Amino acid sequence: MPDIGIFHPQIVHFVVALLFVGVIARVITLLPLGALGQRLAFGNPMALTLILVGTVAAVAAVQSGHDAHDPVERIPGVGQAVRDHEDLGEDTRNIFLVVAALELAAVALASRKATWSRIARYAGAAVGIAGLVVLFQAAEHGGDLVYAYGGGPGLRSGDTTDVRRLLVAGLFNEAQTARKAGRKDEAARLTTELVAHMPGDPAATLIAAQSQLQDKNDARGALATLAKIQAPDSNFRLVMGKGITSAQAYEALGLNDSARMVLEGLKSKFPQSRRIQQELDRLK
Repeated sequence: MPDIGIFHPQIVHFVVALLFVGVIARVITLLPLGALGQRLAFGNPMALTLILVGTVAAVAAVQSGHDAHDPVERIPGVGQAVRDHEDLGEDTRNIFLVVAALELAAVALASRKATWSRIARYAGAAVGIAGLVVLFQAAEHGGDLVYAYGGGPGLRSGDTTDVRRLLVAGLFNEAQTARKAGRKDEAARLTTELVAHMPGDPAATLIAAQSQLQDKNDARGALATLAKIQAPDSNFRLVMGKGITSAQAYEALGLNDSARMVLEGLKSKFPQSRRIQQELDRLK
């Protein structure tokens, strides 16, 4: 069988969407809705189709997960999280294979034993609801692998650029954490390493200037670094960051008039910005 690990993110999203809507549709068809139920007669075939297709997708999701897990599991500290996610994915697949079998049984019994057909649908709905609980847990654990463990970057494309972005994001977040904790030397070191991985990048240059100001108390050095940034007006975040950091550096040097001039210039460009107004109010 071909390796389908690179398609795991796409497949699992289909599983979640199809099975959640399918089971909800099945539950609705079993409610005593009277005349409204007759108008929703399409609900039966819709629920059946969604559950069957979603179950096939769940089988594919488990296979693609097995194909993709090895590089992630080799990351230190991630192994157990991967195994938990895999176990929940397999449980989801197994439960919905039962649900699919009950749905097919209901179709087979519909013309001969309507009561048994309805019982099969009720049973399928009950098992399906339990399956959604497990599916939600599997999805949550999968999200943890990406957002809490950083297990996703570089897996699909094999591009080292994706891995470098992960490293840069980690350095940025760790520097922020160190700064908040008062470990300024560590924040400066991490920022220096980050900038080394992003040479010439304006956003990284801005981060370097902010670190000079906040971690090293080097306002003049920060202004010199900021002067290297070419910030087009279309890049709102970069223009704002450069301007506010410049104003803060001038303020640190006791040049409040210069700081106010920079902020007034920013306000003329972005009159709705509350952040700029807050900085101006603070200077006053």
